[in-house]
Amino acid sequence: MPLITVCIPCYNRATVLPALLDTVLGQSFDDFDVLLREDGSPQRDAIRAVVEDYQRCYPGRICYIENDRNLGYDGNLRALVEAASGEYCLFMGNDDLMCEGTLAHVAAVIDRHPGLGVLVRSYAAFDGTPDNIDQTFRYFPDERVYPAGADAVTVAFRRSVVIPGMVLHRADALAASTDRFDGVLLYQLYLVGRIAAHRPVVFTPQVLTLYRNGGVPDFGNAEAERGKFVPKEHTPESSLHFMQGMVDIARHVEAVEGIAVHRRIVADIGNYSYPILAIQADKPLGVFLRYSLGLARLGLWRSPLFPVYFFALLLLGPKASEALIRWIKGWLGYTPAFGDARARKSRNGGAG
Repeated sequence: MPLITVCIPCYNRATVLPALLDTVLGQSFDDFDVLLREDGSPQRDAIRAVVEDYQRCYPGRICYIENDRNLGYDGNLRALVEAASGEYCLFMGNDDLMCEGTLAHVAAVIDRHPGLGVLVRSYAAFDGTPDNIDQTFRYFPDERVYPAGADAVTVAFRRSVVIPGMVLHRADALAASTDRFDGVLLYQLYLVGRIAAHRPVVFTPQVLTLYRNGGVPDFGNAEAERGKFVPKEHTPESSLHFMQGMVDIARHVEAVEGIAVHRRIVADIGNYSYPILAIQADKPLGVFLRYSLGLARLGLWRSPLFPVYFFALLLLGPKASEALIRWIKGWLGYTPAFGDARARKSRNGGAG
């Protein structure tokens, strides 16, 4: 059994898949394998051809599976966990990149923290080529350890929306398997919530992956996603459905695990709700107002920062608001901490 299985859900984007595989297979670390699951996309043949070329060059390292039907994002993630062989699953989007030394760093974190359940990484976003970094997402300036329980679930939950580089303990993910949330595009949050209730969460300040900006969303093709998401578009309705899914998962984790996390997670989402609002800020005013009201009804209004973001977008506009937030993050070197994120934990897991 390898320590890590790099799990890659595949749907279209065949032309950028080689760049990802080059960064994964070029790692100096050796105790890993790679698993790709193609989910019935129009580019299946092209993806298969790419993978077969790499299988010839790296015999025994890569497993490739084609789903009999389109499972959708959530179903494909679940199927990856089921088919993985590693003790830990490290997820990568099929158009993203892995930084040099990532797998060795992950292995070192696992070694330092026996029983690790979830590793939440820092990552950077790039435009076009990886040397053109757009911004860096670093949640804390140093390594943080949260013992299993409500604090770990709350702080890890929202910070696991973007999958490249996130690491989960496979056996616990497999034990928590469910199709209850198929069609929300957030199966990883469900797994994070269930695992972090029983195992510690570690945050690393080291940038482990690069997220490719500009990808066109392909959600809405699978049966579970139809009517909720529209391929190639970010509609206000799909964004609200996405956010409703986050809230529903938080409520479910609270009920199943018996820990009070729902209101805390909603408050954390509200504290960092700028990108949630901004994604629809270019719509006509009436559409944006209705969308914002829909978010408020989910409970995000309870955060005092939610109206700050809302009025900043109205008065300054998306470009100026985005520039201001990026300047603050760049000046600090990490994302400002609000609410539960301000709770300090020592690097060894005790109260700091």
